[in-house]
Amino acid sequence: MNFEPLSQHRHRFELGKPTPFGIYDVGGRLLLARGHHFESIEQLEKLIDREATVDVREFEDKSRRIANARADQLPAYWEESMGEVGRLLRAQPVGDFTQSLDHASRPLMALIERDPDLAILQAVRAESVQGGPTAYASRHAVHTATAACLAATRLGWSVTERQCVLRTALTMNIAMAELQNRLVTQVSPVTTLQRAEIESHPERSASMLEMAGVTDTDWLEAVRQHHEEDGGTGYPRRPPKVHAVAQLVHCADTFTAKLSPRLRRQPILADAAARLQYQAGRGDAMTAALIKEFGIYPPGCVVRLKSGEVGMVMRRGESASTPRVAVLSDRVGDALMEPVHRDTSRPEHAITAVIPLAGLKVRVGLEKLIQTVPH
Repeated sequence: MNFEPLSQHRHRFELGKPTPFGIYDVGGRLLLARGHHFESIEQLEKLIDREATVDVREFEDKSRRIANARADQLPAYWEESMGEVGRLLRAQPVGDFTQSLDHASRPLMALIERDPDLAILQAVRAESVQGGPTAYASRHAVHTATAACLAATRLGWSVTERQCVLRTALTMNIAMAELQNRLVTQVSPVTTLQRAEIESHPERSASMLEMAGVTDTDWLEAVRQHHEEDGGTGYPRRPPKVHAVAQLVHCADTFTAKLSPRLRRQPILADAAARLQYQAGRGDAMTAALIKEFGIYPPGCVVRLKSGEVGMVMRRGESASTPRVAVLSDRVGDALMEPVHRDTSRPEHAITAVIPLAGLKVRVGLEKLIQTVPH
């Protein structure tokens, strides 16, 4: 981050209007999310006296920077974007939360549109809880949003519908984020109290959004229904018909959760996760769109080729079963000096198996892998 004293930017504030950026303490911890309303100038002055700061990068048009960035710069932008969304979601929703969320998520949408393969890779490579367990809930929200937005685009949904998908996926679990983070490292079974918190969180999340000024009824209803199933199953209200956005987000939520680890279980391999999702969805259009978008061997999964080589899928191919791979080890398991691009549509390089990330004995930064398998 690039922090400057809040005192240098007091001219950007107008009483009665939402703040144009977040406010942090001197150590970089978020005090007030973007969109907070000050009732008096004295409140602002108190923060200035406490040496509060702002992150000046919030003034920049990050979407434009992402559109013009080199391919190898995009992984860093992903980390930056997930960090910004995560800070907002971990803070208590206040002020004009809709504006704050849209501002924080705009770079995320730019990243998904700029390179969908890299967006999918972020979700598939969630085998390790990057950023520690306290970051799991926000990162899972981003991965769910990524998958749901890509599927919505494939389904031909409008810009307004896709925006509702993004907002819903990012905020569906804000009432149980702390519990989500605990559960990802919890070895013991879910307790009765935890189960009650899980079952009530859709309603509580929607209530939190309403208290933060959200008035979009589709967004609120989709959050309330994101664990419901058509026919009166799911929870908590069991309506006979479920909001379409809620259905799509639920599909993306369950699919990306399969790819994430818990202390009590290993992540499900990508091809097996796709099969399980398809069986659970019984071939409905939303599930089909999601699986077609990811492919059988999505970017981020580790594969063994017919040649015996092992590498990571980096880009989808002409068909769901023929992606492009960055090979990192040869047929006897020795690390290559440099990654090598393989087109798996060629018979000699066909994929024979998906293997756990641990099977990739050599690790190379995403920046280099992206350059190995360009568009």
